[in-house]
Amino acid sequence: MNLERKIQVYRSLPEVPAEFGPTVAAIGNFDGVHVGHQEILSAVVAEARVSAARAMAITFDPHPEKFLRPEGAPKLLTPMAERLKLLSETGVDAVLVLPFDAALANLSAREFVERVLVSVLRVRAMHEGGNFRFGHRAVAGVKELRAFGEEFGFGVNEHRAVRVHGLEVSSSAVRALVAAGDMKRARWMLGRPFTIQSTQARGRGVGTRLLVPTVNLAPYDELLPAFGVYVTRLTIGGKRFQAVTNVGNRPTFEGVGFGVETHILNFEEVEMNDETPLKLEFLLKLRPEMTWPSPEALKAQIFKDVARAKRYFRLHARD
Repeated sequence: MNLERKIQVYRSLPEVPAEFGPTVAAIGNFDGVHVGHQEILSAVVAEARVSAARAMAITFDPHPEKFLRPEGAPKLLTPMAERLKLLSETGVDAVLVLPFDAALANLSAREFVERVLVSVLRVRAMHEGGNFRFGHRAVAGVKELRAFGEEFGFGVNEHRAVRVHGLEVSSSAVRALVAAGDMKRARWMLGRPFTIQSTQARGRGVGTRLLVPTVNLAPYDELLPAFGVYVTRLTIGGKRFQAVTNVGNRPTFEGVGFGVETHILNFEEVEMNDETPLKLEFLLKLRPEMTWPSPEALKAQIFKDVARAKRYFRLHARD
């Protein structure tokens, strides 16, 4: 299939055309497509352009941990649809999404190289980070990949971990920052604000227009920031608004339960229904979620939150 007319997405090895290669490629989960991933994929694209090859990112669905250890699998920074969009922005020509199942998990490192990299993709070069692992039980790494490259005739380029403001970038590090509500450092590592894509919660009676400045997001299965109140930006369709968002159980109102509730600051009526795509960017954590003694006390705090958010947007007008 074609994704936004930018890249080809293949969902299995048989989908890759026989004439597709040669390729320069990188393999990874690419969760978050953070600045480290971006650096590797930039190198893939650059080498492909000078060697008359195609640049390819190889990833997996589901995340291997969700198949191998579902009870301990991480919540993802980027569900597959968003990951593909972000990968398309790196300049690669195609993405191969390999279904991660028992058959793939049981492939030895050699079988993976022969069946995927050599036979189907005809790789000329691979680019990987130093912590790259592959093959059954992840027994092989860059050293073994380089040995296979010497045997089968492709180069292997190892990339050092990227550091920003002294912090080593990785998907697990970004997840930890988001889970702690540290949106500033998460943004450093992602190269953009942490964002979730969703729709509004059903049954709100909104109809075909948004007439009130509050939007409740539909249940979201992947990673959300720590409970608290955040400065955010909400994009509804193609219109972007300044906003304040509460993530949590809203304890002041008994029985309300968990929700992601966004209050738009510069509100105007906008076309919207239960299917309208919503993009919520988390910019800054204002405070943790708290229980207030009364709705009046909560209302007073909300005024303070809104004032701080408006000040943030004044100071970061170009952000």
